[in-house]
Amino acid sequence: MKKIAAAAFAASAAAVLATATPAQAASYGGECGSGYGVVNSASIGTKGTVFLTYNASNGYNCVVAKRNSVGSAVLVEAGLAVHPVGNHWTKYDGGYYTSYAGPLYLHAADKCVDWMGRISGTEGGKRGTNCG
Repeated sequence: MKKIAAAAFAASAAAVLATATPAQAASYGGECGSGYGVVNSASIGTKGTVFLTYNASNGYNCVVAKRNSVGSAVLVEAGLAVHPVGNHWTKYDGGYYTSYAGPLYLHAADKCVDWMGRISGTEGGKRGTNCG
């Protein structure tokens, strides 16, 4: 009897695990346009990802902050600046969006950049990266 109960429990546990859906991470979908490739990214907690892209043909960086899932509009922000950033982001986009903030463009060939994404108060990003 114990073997039958154990087998039934294992089968039901496997069924539950098979139907559980893990959190879907945001992926870059070309929001910056043609010629831009992802050169860095950072998670925005469990809420999304901020992507830093670069276009070698024109020397521009681009930032997009994307939510993990599309839904009701929430506060989504993105920022981009040449390092070190002063009191304000050189390029900034923030508002109540259903999917992403940005794209933001900044000419930063041969310079380090600061970049961030924020979703409902949770921030991700990096400072002084991707130099040159």
